[in-house]
Amino acid sequence: MGGSRFSRCTEKDIADLKAICGDDRVMTEGPLMEDCSHDEIPWVRGYPEAVVFPRDVRQVAGILQLASSRIISVTPRGAGTGLCGGAVPILGGIVLCLSRMNRILETDRQNLTATVEPGVPLMSIHQAVEAQGFLYAPDPGEKTATIGGNVSTNAGGMRAIKYGVTRDNVRGLQVVLSSGEVLEMGGKHAKNSTGYSLLNAFVGSEGTLGVVTRAVLKLLPLPRQTISLLVPFGSLGQAIRAVPKVLATGILPQSLEFAEKGVIEATERYLGKRFPHRDAPSYLLLRMDGNSQSEVISAMDLVGDACLDAGAMDVLMADSQERQAAIWDARSAFLAALKSGNEVDECDVVVPRDRVADMVEYSKDVSRRVGVRIESFGHAGDGNLHIYVLRDGTAAEDWERKLPQALDLLYEKGDELGGLPSGEHGIGVAKRKYMARSLSAGELALMARLKNAFDPCGILNPGKVI
Repeated sequence: MGGSRFSRCTEKDIADLKAICGDDRVMTEGPLMEDCSHDEIPWVRGYPEAVVFPRDVRQVAGILQLASSRIISVTPRGAGTGLCGGAVPILGGIVLCLSRMNRILETDRQNLTATVEPGVPLMSIHQAVEAQGFLYAPDPGEKTATIGGNVSTNAGGMRAIKYGVTRDNVRGLQVVLSSGEVLEMGGKHAKNSTGYSLLNAFVGSEGTLGVVTRAVLKLLPLPRQTISLLVPFGSLGQAIRAVPKVLATGILPQSLEFAEKGVIEATERYLGKRFPHRDAPSYLLLRMDGNSQSEVISAMDLVGDACLDAGAMDVLMADSQERQAAIWDARSAFLAALKSGNEVDECDVVVPRDRVADMVEYSKDVSRRVGVRIESFGHAGDGNLHIYVLRDGTAAEDWERKLPQALDLLYEKGDELGGLPSGEHGIGVAKRKYMARSLSAGELALMARLKNAFDPCGILNPGKVI
């Protein structure tokens, strides 16, 4: 999609945006323009002509009415922590930054829901509801991301194996279409079999169908007990192949992650803290939860025995809050550690659980063939791998050649193994070609018709997803 079909923001457009939102909420110059020109991958760039901070749904509707009438592209944005260029204004236009719509509007104890605005950081939701004895289950590693961004990408995270991804934990949405029309979908009810599930079309749509301005989230009672296990293995393949044996016990861990030694060492350097165990080539990280100590200890025993039967070097238990934090704080820092002082790009492939080992082992073959370092970690329990290609000082010309070669090979293998190119980080710009290879022509055509139905002028996040 070329940029020529969109109008540039004129002085009158800027004046009209200020009339909608206020002078102090419309930016056209300064460091913020650079901040909004990229996300967490460096090579997708696009500079906005205006960055606008609405404070309520009425202002969002007014901005979209203006943009639609003048055919100005609009890029919704939260914290900008994405990994595929999904919130980058590659065609200029308006960045609609929702970070200041950041209120937790309600926690409903009777209906087990929390109603929030899109700019609330994930960590704020976790803290607020856990203080009241509830759990909002999705737990992506980037806790500074906003809930609007999580909804837009259908974020998953470490607890997805047991509690599902964001889509499974959203009960209702308020969404503004490109025309300015406001839709209310779903609500506080626990069940809904009424018509098409329009709500689910918006979850994971990356702002290409509409702008989320409010979300009703599903809450659960906070588990009373948790125990974590750190399980070292002699090889990564051995660790990954232990996962089916863990699941065969009938115990569904809250989290079931894998990591390689190189990732652990990078995290130790980044945090300045020693990992509880550092001598094994690979690890499984598991967390069980329940409502009694006997319940979680019983689960731990079964899972630990399964790991030992699968060849684990040891099973280390962490039952105190401090010991568990040492494991999971490190897990949350894995990506930041790899990125620290380095340039990286990610393959966010998801494959069937029984093909994870094949995918990880193939990544090592790619590393040797292409001549780049590749490290991996991810969600062993649901088949979502985060495979990182690291530059490590490679000359620019060589990096520009090697990076796409490595990624092409990895995504081709994921497709061969029955996988898909994104498990939880979305498509954005970076993965469009891989999605086009993975989905059928019929699926892509239907997605394009859906986009046209919701956004006939095509102004919402153009150049992304499809």
